[in-house]
Amino acid sequence: MLPLSPHEVKKLLKRYGIDVEEIKGVERVEIHLADRVIVISSPQVLAFKTAKQTVFQVLGEEVREERRGETPRAEGVVEEVKVSEDDVRFVAEYTGVSLEKAREALVKARGDIAKAIMILTSGESE
Repeated sequence: MLPLSPHEVKKLLKRYGIDVEEIKGVERVEIHLADRVIVISSPQVLAFKTAKQTVFQVLGEEVREERRGETPRAEGVVEEVKVSEDDVRFVAEYTGVSLEKAREALVKARGDIAKAIMILTSGESE
């Protein structure tokens, strides 16, 4: 099959009753699932329109997932994070730091043990 230019593809689809339109100015697309949200930043969005329906194609390189109910925090907003003493002891023993430093790293990592260990071992805690 010979490669087709975008113009030729558009013309061919039009012949089959499909209009293709690029939607300009899209900043973000969110796909809400039961347990998480898929967020695509700066996407390219195409709408394929037929007589009965419109199909959207979303292309993007900046894709991330957020847990459902998690919202981006505003600047300056302090969020309370509760960490268990077992987690604090584990991080302190694993990294060889004081319990207080381990607790601070866990709070900074929002309770994520692996991230807290990375913070302490990379020197970010200082």
